[in-house]
Amino acid sequence: MTTHAELPSMQTDLIEVAGKEIFVAETGDGPPVLLLHGGGPGASGVSNYARNIAELAKNYRVIVPDLPGYGRSAKGLDLADPFGSLAGAIRGLMDRLHLDRAHLVGNSYGGACALRLALDTPGRVDRMVLMGPGGIGTTRALPTPGLNCLLDYYKGDGPSRAKLEKFIRQYLVFNAADVPDSVIDARYKDSIDPEVVAAPPLRRPKSLGALWRTDFTRDSRLSRLGVPTLVLWGAADQVNRPSGGRMLAERMPHCDLYEVANTGHWVQFERAELFNRLCADFLAGRR
Repeated sequence: MTTHAELPSMQTDLIEVAGKEIFVAETGDGPPVLLLHGGGPGASGVSNYARNIAELAKNYRVIVPDLPGYGRSAKGLDLADPFGSLAGAIRGLMDRLHLDRAHLVGNSYGGACALRLALDTPGRVDRMVLMGPGGIGTTRALPTPGLNCLLDYYKGDGPSRAKLEKFIRQYLVFNAADVPDSVIDARYKDSIDPEVVAAPPLRRPKSLGALWRTDFTRDSRLSRLGVPTLVLWGAADQVNRPSGGRMLAERMPHCDLYEVANTGHWVQFERAELFNRLCADFLAGRR
């Protein structure tokens, strides 16, 4: 099991995209792969993929940004079209890194970012791996208890370690004991950054138009998307419903679906060995 201490040494940089800085860490050589993290409180790129970076870096140039609004990247996001805003920032980052094309790997919020980028500019994406992506069927059912817990983190009496621990141990993962206290401590510290508290990057849509734009199953381009895609979804995901995987498989012409037993919302963390093998094989075109 990979821990933070076993991460390879990574080059880091702050890269300006459209006037805002994006923090990036990278390691390895080979075809470029961008790892896009989820949107829970205190999330960031390297922490989200701590159990995957070293393995993927054996064959790929692994690029791990903090998404806008998170970690060491600049805060602020267009909440009228958050997925479009994220996708635009990552596409701009690719431009600054002189990447015409890249593989995209996205978990939850990062999966929504990857999918929107592929829909808007499919020629920029080689292959795509999505783990419990956001924005699937969000207008077709009420939010799950796990998603409500996430969205309410900054409401009421504000953020607290107890609220974050409840979200992570009760809703994010299948086996609560799999998450060390140190992970919760680090995420809590990041979640109370005053800039984030003042303007949380993940919030409920405030208009019907914004809500509609956050549901990819309403986007007719999905059925024409030619990007080979692997969707991994934890069968016990309590944040984004596993039925979303079938929605994507039914709509996308080049989509493989793998539902992972006894696994929650964090497939790449909870089932790292399986994820690393499936991801490496898929990106290499071996499946």
